[in-house]
Amino acid sequence: MANNSFRGSKHGRRAEANHDAEFSCTLQELRSLMELRGPDGLTKIQKTYGDVNGLCARLRTSPVDGLDGNSEDISRRKKEFGQNTIPPKKPKTFLQLVWEALQDVTLIILEVAAVISLGLSFYRPPDAERQNCGRAAGGVEEEGEAEAGWIEGAAILLSVVCVVLVTAFNDWSKEKQFRGLQSRIEQEQKFTVVRGGQVIQINVSEIVVGDIAQVKYGDLLPADGVLIQSNDLKIDESSLTGESDHVKKSVQEDPMMLSGTHVMEGSGKMVVTAVGVNSQTGIIFTLLGAGEEAEGKKDDKGKKGEQHITDGANVEMQPLNEDGEPEKKKNLPKKEKSVLQGKLTKLAVQIGKAGLFMSTLTVIILITRFLIDTFWIQGVPWTSECLPIYVQFLVKFFIIGVTVLVVAVPEGLPLAVTISLAYSVKKMMKDNNLVRHLDACETMGNATAICSDKTGTLTMNRMAVVQAYIAGSYYKKVPKPHMIPAKILDLLIWGIGVNCAYTTKIMPPEKEGGLPRQVGNKTECALLGLTLDLQRDYQTIRNEIPEEKLYKVYTFNSARKSMSTVLKNHDGSYRMFSKGASEILLRKCSKILKENGKTKDLKPLDRDLLMKKVIEPMASEGLRTICLAYRDFPAADGEPDWDNEAHILSGLTCIAVVGIEDPVRPEVPDAIRKCQRAGITVRMVTGDNINTARAIAVKCGILQPDDDFLCMEGKEFNRRIRNELGEIEQERIDKIWPMLRVLARSSPTDKHTLVKGIIDSTVLEQRQVVAVTGDGTNDGPALKKADVGFAMGIAGTDVAKEASDIILTDDNFSSIVKAVMWGRNVYDSISKFLQFQLTVNVVAVIVAFTGACITQDSPLKAVQMLWVNLIMDTFASLALATEPPTEALLLRNPYGRKKPLISRTMMKNILGHAIYQLTVIFTLLFVGETLFDIDSGRNAPLHAPASQHYTIVFNTFVLMQIFNELNARKIHGERNVFEGVFKNPIFCTIILGTLLIQVVIVQFGGKPFSCASLTVDQWLWCVFLGIGSLLWGQLVSSVPTSWLKFLKTAGHGTQQEEIPEEELEEMKDLDAIDHAEMELRRGQVLWCRGLQRIQTQVWSHLYRKWS
Repeated sequence: MANNSFRGSKHGRRAEANHDAEFSCTLQELRSLMELRGPDGLTKIQKTYGDVNGLCARLRTSPVDGLDGNSEDISRRKKEFGQNTIPPKKPKTFLQLVWEALQDVTLIILEVAAVISLGLSFYRPPDAERQNCGRAAGGVEEEGEAEAGWIEGAAILLSVVCVVLVTAFNDWSKEKQFRGLQSRIEQEQKFTVVRGGQVIQINVSEIVVGDIAQVKYGDLLPADGVLIQSNDLKIDESSLTGESDHVKKSVQEDPMMLSGTHVMEGSGKMVVTAVGVNSQTGIIFTLLGAGEEAEGKKDDKGKKGEQHITDGANVEMQPLNEDGEPEKKKNLPKKEKSVLQGKLTKLAVQIGKAGLFMSTLTVIILITRFLIDTFWIQGVPWTSECLPIYVQFLVKFFIIGVTVLVVAVPEGLPLAVTISLAYSVKKMMKDNNLVRHLDACETMGNATAICSDKTGTLTMNRMAVVQAYIAGSYYKKVPKPHMIPAKILDLLIWGIGVNCAYTTKIMPPEKEGGLPRQVGNKTECALLGLTLDLQRDYQTIRNEIPEEKLYKVYTFNSARKSMSTVLKNHDGSYRMFSKGASEILLRKCSKILKENGKTKDLKPLDRDLLMKKVIEPMASEGLRTICLAYRDFPAADGEPDWDNEAHILSGLTCIAVVGIEDPVRPEVPDAIRKCQRAGITVRMVTGDNINTARAIAVKCGILQPDDDFLCMEGKEFNRRIRNELGEIEQERIDKIWPMLRVLARSSPTDKHTLVKGIIDSTVLEQRQVVAVTGDGTNDGPALKKADVGFAMGIAGTDVAKEASDIILTDDNFSSIVKAVMWGRNVYDSISKFLQFQLTVNVVAVIVAFTGACITQDSPLKAVQMLWVNLIMDTFASLALATEPPTEALLLRNPYGRKKPLISRTMMKNILGHAIYQLTVIFTLLFVGETLFDIDSGRNAPLHAPASQHYTIVFNTFVLMQIFNELNARKIHGERNVFEGVFKNPIFCTIILGTLLIQVVIVQFGGKPFSCASLTVDQWLWCVFLGIGSLLWGQLVSSVPTSWLKFLKTAGHGTQQEEIPEEELEEMKDLDAIDHAEMELRRGQVLWCRGLQRIQTQVWSHLYRKWS
């Protein structure tokens, strides 16, 4: 029996006409209705409203024409029944982010030390006792200078405040950017509704109760509703109920449609009955939000982690268990495969440990030297009056040690990654890449294989019928109407008119002289275009047979490869029109129409001849071939068993075979050449005929005419990868995929099998990183399995978009190449930042340590080190992580999963520049006073005034870092460090801004920054030594890296054998988890715990030493 029972009538079209009347349904009544399932819901509708038409009447809407779109009516419905949005979780305020930033252990230690220093600076023992405290009392300092001792402590506190504010601002802007991204994704979500008799697309958030929504294959339902009409409709409700089997929906059996569920097959119409927080999805989200809020109040120290923003109603829910609670999915969240993040994690911990060791050693040496100098060399006796002075020295040493740790620990790394990704994501939107998962951006830079669809991605997806075989004649171009017998022409026009989705249509061009607009499925648009070329109007047929009068529809899916529509005639007989892949549908044809309009038997020999003479020539020209057929069911035979699909779709009569052209996008061949040059293998995975696929692959450049690569059909692929028991064997896949370039007539399951096989393969030394494109509902598994899944923004279904990482807003393959460029650029940006940061790290830590050993003080004061840390972390992150990509990124192969973050060339640059900077700093430190004829700043007493000597050291150090940022822009040994610098205004602004602030600090910073203003000559020397970094960089670049084989690389990811057994044990329960996922899961925990461990160990070391 048919799936629909609604029959439209003029009387029912204006059930909503009386807008002044109140709605006859309450919000609570509708909520209660939608909580019922299947027969229970149907019974409730029948008892309360009579039928779905009665429900529409109570909601003041027309089941045929929908709402009239009156703005007052829409506003009243929103007020009465709510809006279709779920309020987002309230963002953290700036003050909350400031408080979070203040929780950093190293900053807390600095704050405490600064407060102690501040308090002790106001204490001065009487002069008589001061003389007994030795040089520690600072006998040479003047009275005014001693009274200004509080300034250093205050300056450290002020610096901490600056660091905290900058951190909070970064977090605030990051959250704002993420919310902006989420908002952009929501704006892309539209749904088809009927308003005022017109089919229109509106934003999901604009849907209201009473709207008549059209649902089709691939949709993600944005609201609850009740079916009015359906065609072969099947829904995946697993996101709400956990039930994996698809649920068949029909007006007569189960009309309840739930938000957050997926349309897997068929089409239909529903009246919207609940939206937003009142829908089934919304109710669960509200409960979850209330639970989280209550939990948060119980424990404010709850886990801090990346929170996914759940704005908008169109969100997939987790299944519920028997108690109605959301089930916790045991398998690892999909997109946690970032190789870069794993490498950064390990590197950060290694650097942090080295920094901890050096900072602890610095404090120990400073304290030891002070004790030896005061109590042994000077022989000063211990007196309680001198204790505050001694403690001041100890606090000063402690501050230096913690500051060294602050500089050494690379807390700027996560910021650099975030900035680089956020910047890339924003720019990628202009390149038609809407990134849904940030990690996908970086992962794409490592892609080694792309499995691409053909239609719409490699081709223009603007189809037209260009050849046809009708009534025994093969036309190389569309025939004139008079060339086709009238009976056959009528069958052809009717078969196309009713057997194409009614949502598919040809619209007038937007601009005069432009091409007509194709709305809906592009293959069907080509067929509708054929009817117009034959001077017939398909809309006349649709007006005569509206969609609700279609008796039965077998919608297209990847298994059927065809679509069929049944009409019931007045005499009780039935006629079914079918269309589908020519070689598949022809096998189901037993007859064919002749020139005189009569039928003749289609024998196997005739079928083979048709394949050879018509279908293969069309396919070899890259045309998609579609067979159009029909079948009559006489009334005398009674109503057929429509569920016996094999019987129904047999004995067809072939009307015509048409060849549809879908031209290759003009930019695609060049884009594929770029991929191949960049070491990326492009494979075409399509449902088309193998001859069509091969022809398009040659046109695109995936195949060359003389190549010996494999092209095969899905059936052959499955036969070759399975053993005698039908099981897939990885060894068999490994023999095929390296040479495979085209997989034709493939199903979504074949695509998933291929992607999984490539990813799991161990044939090559490096694990392949695979990107996949998809547009259909069944492409979801392949998109999820891939390292990066691309969904089509135009032709893609909601289900495909939900499963993807990146949405191609123009459905164009060349946009994927842009994603590769941006992905590689992220990787390079992080490497540039690391090259710069590690140079500063090495130099700053060695200078502080050496100063402590030799001069009993650090030449770089605590406040100065915090300023350097600000340059090194925040400013450098912004400057180096926002470099735009260049085409040169596509001239090299992917880095690979095992390649270290810090290459030998980078290590050469880091150590080379560190040698130059240390040579300059130590020269200035130990003979600077002689070179500049100024007083020495070494061995100055506590609270001594700032010296020009140490100011020159500090100023030169900072200027060398500023100029070295230019060197850091190049990581592959390039000589021209200025290339493209003016294309990055952020970099130029930060360099100039940092330089300006440095001038202000040196000339006007005074006591708070331990700076004495410098003369013009001294400034020129400092600038000259800074510019020397650029000249030295040229010298470093001239040294071949191959000569320096002793240099080690750094930043390898964690190897599987390095993971402790207990951690492997913890992860045993995770389903289908590969090593990359395991590495990152471990890495995410390690990142947070590692830095906390380092910070805690500092405190523990010092606490044990003092106690």
